[in-house]
Amino acid sequence: MRLEIHHREREGIVLLDLKGRLTAGEEVGAFRTAVEKVTLVQPTRLILNLQLTDFIDSTGLGGMVMFATRITKAGGAMKLTHLNRRNLELIVLTKLDTIFQVFDDETDAVNSFFPGREIRKFDILSFVRNLQDD
Repeated sequence: MRLEIHHREREGIVLLDLKGRLTAGEEVGAFRTAVEKVTLVQPTRLILNLQLTDFIDSTGLGGMVMFATRITKAGGAMKLTHLNRRNLELIVLTKLDTIFQVFDDETDAVNSFFPGREIRKFDILSFVRNLQDD
């Protein structure tokens, strides 16, 4: 399935809605192109909405890490929202939850860029406990 990427903004935060698979080849190339366009403005505040992303392979994950690192070094931040169970397990098992802030809700992800706004952070411990119960 081809990766579709829709660009939008909310309160000055760039949101990329990804739909499809973030895998090696054309999909990662499209992802890199989309993020490179966004990162031309410094510092970048970016949220990846992964609600409709059904699979991320190691190349896709590597691209996400590369851009998160680049954006952070430039004084910005990249955050994730709406991960499905499989992708969330991938983030937790690879310990990339130490790099990415993960949110269940887009509003909380946007609010996390504004000091003083109330946010509910994703509870990794609760997620892991639920995995053990399954």
